[in-house]
Amino acid sequence: MKLEALKKTDPELAALIEAECRRQSETIDLIASENLCPTSVCEAVGSVLTDKYAEGYPSKRFYGGCQVVDSVEQLAIDRGKKLFGCEHINVQPHSGSQANMTVYFAALKPGDTILSMDLTHGGHLTHGMETNFSGRLFKIVHYGVSPETECVDYDALAAQAREVKPDLLVAGASSYPRAWNVARLAEIAHDSGTRLLVDMAHFAGLVVAGQHPDPVPVSDFVTATTHKTLRGTRGGLVISKRRYAAAIDHTVFPGLQGGPLMHVIAGKAASFALAMKPEFKTYQKQVVANAKAMAQEMASLGYRLVSGGTDTHLFLVDLTPRGLSGDPAQQWLGRAGIVLNKNVIPFDKRHVSDPSGIRIGTPSVTSRGAKEDDVRQVARWIDRVLRADDPQKTADAVRREVLEFCASHPIPD
Repeated sequence: MKLEALKKTDPELAALIEAECRRQSETIDLIASENLCPTSVCEAVGSVLTDKYAEGYPSKRFYGGCQVVDSVEQLAIDRGKKLFGCEHINVQPHSGSQANMTVYFAALKPGDTILSMDLTHGGHLTHGMETNFSGRLFKIVHYGVSPETECVDYDALAAQAREVKPDLLVAGASSYPRAWNVARLAEIAHDSGTRLLVDMAHFAGLVVAGQHPDPVPVSDFVTATTHKTLRGTRGGLVISKRRYAAAIDHTVFPGLQGGPLMHVIAGKAASFALAMKPEFKTYQKQVVANAKAMAQEMASLGYRLVSGGTDTHLFLVDLTPRGLSGDPAQQWLGRAGIVLNKNVIPFDKRHVSDPSGIRIGTPSVTSRGAKEDDVRQVARWIDRVLRADDPQKTADAVRREVLEFCASHPIPD
């Protein structure tokens, strides 16, 4: 990034942005919710479209001068409908949280019941955490994973849904390594007389590349972010059946947001176009292959994997059998230039500030061209640090090797 104008007007900020560029280029990013936004998408997001107010929707704006941005948003809508094969899509939500809020406010009344995955079993804050808007405004009943398999027990979920009779069944998670049986979820929702929302924020890219069962045909609502496996700009979207289109659109604007971020919507349009290219499917296959290879390597090194492995782009490692916990592991590995996050695991007995596990994801490192042998090496570096008598000293030694890896796997243009 040249940052020529910024260096003149705000050299302090320019220096910080350059420092972040260096940090990203010189570390291995294994955070499952992060990826590398393509330069073309960044150019769209950094464009003059940021100057334009456009409250409303294409051809139905409350400001003048929207002829161009109408075309931009319509392009994003048309590409999104083609990419996801959906009846309706709203590309205005600023985030995945606002996308979920949109569905809740469009489909429910305050106090209605939501049946969703427990945060400590892999769910998301917006699926009913008590301090989140979702937990404060709605009655939340949680389901979790089986103690034996650490996977969703769909028969148990069906029985719970029949008993609870929720107003909305929510699936999807932020740290669940297994693919969702979306057909079974739809059956459970139908049998219990409720509607189904699948939050595919984490696995949207896998879905469009055929690497995860597609929730769009069988769900009433689907939400997603555009910056994780979808590898686009930060933002959210809502997909719905046509019969809910008016309610969804009216809830986004004027219900929850004012002017849409037209530069971000342009970035979404650019990323949708990239996701329709054949090489995107190849990339997603490699993301999953890398996650499986890395998980297998960690298991071979003696680590316990939650649910025994992964079907997706991420997996969870239980550090308890090694006498370790997540917070120091995250810190030691960060010193080595391997960036990941501490994470609670199902039935965790430790506090969330220092949980029993770490979460590992492969979207970002795969964007740098890593293959199975590469991520197996990364797993061995993780093991070297975590089993060391002096983790900090070992991390410093591994750091030099990580820098060589990063130089040979540069961030793509």
